[in-house]
Amino acid sequence: MKIIDLMTFGALVALGAPFAAAQNPLVQTKYTADPAPMVYNDTIYLYTTHDEDDAEGFKMLDWLLYTSTDMVNWTDRGAVASLKDFKWIDKDNGAWAEQVIERNGKFYMYCPIHGNGIGVLVADSPYGPFKDPIGKSLVWQKEHWNDIDPTVFIDDDGQAYMYWGNPDLYYVKLNEDMISYSGDIVKLPHIEDYQEGPWFYKRNGHYYLAFASTCCPEGIGYAMSDSPTGPWEYKGHIMDHTQRTRGNHPGIIDYKGKSYVFGLNYDLLRIETDKHKERRSVSAAEMHYNPDGTIKEVPYWKDNVLEQIEFFNPYRRVEAETMAWGYGLKTAPLADGGICVNNIDNGETLTLRGVDFGKKGAKNFKAATRNAKQGAVIEVRLDSDKGPVVATLPLKSSADFSLSECKVKGAKGVHDVVFCFKGDGDNLFEWDYWQFN
Repeated sequence: MKIIDLMTFGALVALGAPFAAAQNPLVQTKYTADPAPMVYNDTIYLYTTHDEDDAEGFKMLDWLLYTSTDMVNWTDRGAVASLKDFKWIDKDNGAWAEQVIERNGKFYMYCPIHGNGIGVLVADSPYGPFKDPIGKSLVWQKEHWNDIDPTVFIDDDGQAYMYWGNPDLYYVKLNEDMISYSGDIVKLPHIEDYQEGPWFYKRNGHYYLAFASTCCPEGIGYAMSDSPTGPWEYKGHIMDHTQRTRGNHPGIIDYKGKSYVFGLNYDLLRIETDKHKERRSVSAAEMHYNPDGTIKEVPYWKDNVLEQIEFFNPYRRVEAETMAWGYGLKTAPLADGGICVNNIDNGETLTLRGVDFGKKGAKNFKAATRNAKQGAVIEVRLDSDKGPVVATLPLKSSADFSLSECKVKGAKGVHDVVFCFKGDGDNLFEWDYWQFN
């Protein structure tokens, strides 16, 4: 059992654990960085890099995907690509900041291969599988190692652009096939406070280039232009430099009438240690524009409250790896391509926010689990881990996933749902999915 002392409890409250109002970082089961959100078919697809649990420096082997429709409950979709997908390189580390964009029903992932330029993968689905269509780098300026952090945008006239670079900034015009380019690589004049991690987009006729601002610590700066190729005018910070984090890396979207900035921090790591290690976590905050298109500065992640933008429906199969908060838990791939929650210890919890049971309420609860220890139980509580118990589910002991079911009493209206895990010791069971009826 992982022990949480009073100091850690305070850190969790500050981070936005279920007993606090905020909701950051977005993912707690893995270390995630370099957020690249994409809105497609009314869903946010959040692609991230992945810092390994034992990383001291940068140890990054693959790219992950999480999805949400409400900004606070996120479903782990697993690793969608890795360095192994580029057969023309021999690297076991260096899966740095990527971005995915859709065009004509295909999804293009632009990936830096540090020291080998920028590669591109393509898939027929945002979930992958992503494959290498060209078998070589898309861009590689061999005279330096600046070719990292690609960001791609398709303008209203159909012309696509890719920006990238640390510490210098470059762009090319991509062809319609999105896997080749025309013309020269253009190096732009230095933008004040620019360091790395550009994010290129357009909104209400203005072109924006957000970026990680000068290290260290990094903030999130931005520049604006009337043209997709500049000149770029520095406008200030979206989030100022702060000693509370070392790095940052922006991703920006509009979704369901609101604007959001995503970035990274070391807040989850700080629960465990104050020593610096490259184990980062993605966070998000609502962002607001002024009438002239400039951006209002956003407070540091932990000083924000991320509001849920629609209630969560429990009356369907819900993958167990969907959560607002699950610190201490882990997720793992299944043989059928799915994901399960594991590393479930006595006393730990998994929380979903804003679950709508309706006026009639739920009558039954079922969960698919395997390898349950004798006496392992899922206790369902409302609003907090001290809230009223509405269901107690003893789990069947089975080597294969099997359903256990119990009655529910008192689950009506909208509540946070906290699944509390009870049993003897650690690794109580593995959890595939659940559903209320």
